[in-house]
Amino acid sequence: MLRSLIAFSLAAMATTALAGEPSPAAKGADEQRPKQLLLVSFDGAHDNRLWARSREIGQKANARFTYFLSCTTLIPRARAGDYKAPGIKAGRSNIGFAMSPEEVGNRLDHIWKARSEGHEIASHTCGHFDGKDWTKADWLTEFEAFDRVLTNAWKDNGFADREPEGWADFVENDITGFRAPYLSAPESLFQAEREHGFRYDASIVTHDPTLPVEKAGVARFGLPLIPEGPRERRIIAMDYNLFIRHSAGIDHPSKADEFAERSYQAFRSAFDRQYEGERIPLQIGLHFVEMNGGAYWTAMERLVTEVCPLPDVACVTYAEALDMLEGRANPAAAPGAM
Repeated sequence: MLRSLIAFSLAAMATTALAGEPSPAAKGADEQRPKQLLLVSFDGAHDNRLWARSREIGQKANARFTYFLSCTTLIPRARAGDYKAPGIKAGRSNIGFAMSPEEVGNRLDHIWKARSEGHEIASHTCGHFDGKDWTKADWLTEFEAFDRVLTNAWKDNGFADREPEGWADFVENDITGFRAPYLSAPESLFQAEREHGFRYDASIVTHDPTLPVEKAGVARFGLPLIPEGPRERRIIAMDYNLFIRHSAGIDHPSKADEFAERSYQAFRSAFDRQYEGERIPLQIGLHFVEMNGGAYWTAMERLVTEVCPLPDVACVTYAEALDMLEGRANPAAAPGAM
């Protein structure tokens, strides 16, 4: 059950750095250096309470986030049969459905308000199925289902009178990025993304932070492996992976402070390495689930509150980062899926 909910879905450099202040080396750096980009994203984006919390964090920290939305969160359980994934019976979803139209209405309000605040809404498709064996046509079918559900969400849930002006245009033109459930990204996915008109994909994993690499018209962002814990073993910079390492996927709220500190140290060290170095964007992924007593959200909030207000740091969406990075040479090898 917890896995379904989740799918919804090095030590610090110096005391001053830990306090959110740049080190003396950073203060004396060339003013022409690019800003350090931090990209924080959320997979699933279902829990309305965490929609509110994330938006509050963004306002407090001067940060803009990317929400990879799953469309079954906009379909009440009573209408589950409206959705059918490729090769799956109608009405099935690995992440369930909304409990009621009222819940959906609140979620739609958050989506629109978040967009108005500068956050990005991107696609995580619908039922969170592993598409490793899907064909290009299968992926396109799932993309079309996402678009259909999102376009009609206000009307289908009885809120046609509340639909914001410009909603249909937003769905058609503003959703330009995608992350695959389970980070499962076969070549057929990239072919379908290109045909569907996505600008970028955020499904692959890279050894280190890298700049996005464009292949066949789609920019590919890779979640990095970052050192974590006493032995600094690398791990995907995502809360679920930390949850598995720290507690084998079993919630231990009593250890929330310990796990939050470990995660913060990993996030902060990964950030500092780039901030003091080549300033490659750092990506961190979370879900709308507070695993281990909210440890990973706590670590994220501490990081963004410290670093995002700095004048040479920009905490931006994937779409914004893609525009800001245009023309910048990649000092690392092109990323590949791992």
